[in-house]
Amino acid sequence: MSIAIRKPNEIEALRKANIIVAKTLEYLKEKCVPGISLKELDKLGEEFIRDYGARPSFKGLYGFPASVCTSVNQVIIHGIPTDYRLKEGDIIGLDIGTELDGWYGDAAITVCVGDVSERDKELVLCAKETLYFAIELIKPGLRFKELSFEIEKFIKSRGFVPLHGFCGHGIGKKPHEEPEIPNYLEHGSPKSGPKIKNGMVFCLEPMICQKSGTPKILEDKWSVVSEDGLNGAHYEHTVAIIEGKAEILSKV
Repeated sequence: MSIAIRKPNEIEALRKANIIVAKTLEYLKEKCVPGISLKELDKLGEEFIRDYGARPSFKGLYGFPASVCTSVNQVIIHGIPTDYRLKEGDIIGLDIGTELDGWYGDAAITVCVGDVSERDKELVLCAKETLYFAIELIKPGLRFKELSFEIEKFIKSRGFVPLHGFCGHGIGKKPHEEPEIPNYLEHGSPKSGPKIKNGMVFCLEPMICQKSGTPKILEDKWSVVSEDGLNGAHYEHTVAIIEGKAEILSKV
């Protein structure tokens, strides 16, 4: 496994791409109101990204047909924008990627549409708090498997489970690079595998299920749900390891 160590100027280039992601997510969050369609959100997101001089990097990536992943209720990740219109009580995951001058950005949030159930509030909060817990935990010398192990423990302590089969990842001149970072311990001891080092840049993205972490892909070949058929949530940031700690690049 070869994990890139980025120079300061490369990290700043990645920051620029990620700031556009963060601004787009803030913009779209305010648009997530009852009555708006997923296709309308996608169009607004693409226009916003292009207005900043960037390219929506998800469009066409591995054949994905849109610029924004719009994952409603039971869809945890990779939801394709459709004519579906948001309703009061929905939750929607927005996952966005950008490419600016050859460098990539990537982040996600889950938004509550109006008043949602208490269980969905807990679910969304678990995804968000897991992400920030992981970011605070990171330091050079920590193994990626230790990070995955701690993320899994945190999710389960909240009464939820991580989605299996999908993971966080490195990012740089490509949207997905080494390493893969599952939200659960996979294969062997937490004390094995590569260590986190200064200069590494990667995406952490807790994907939270309620009862079962076993994924199921819907007929559209993209939308990922849990086999339990219950709502899920997703949060993501791109972070860079700078002077001994994780710094969020995907924020305004």
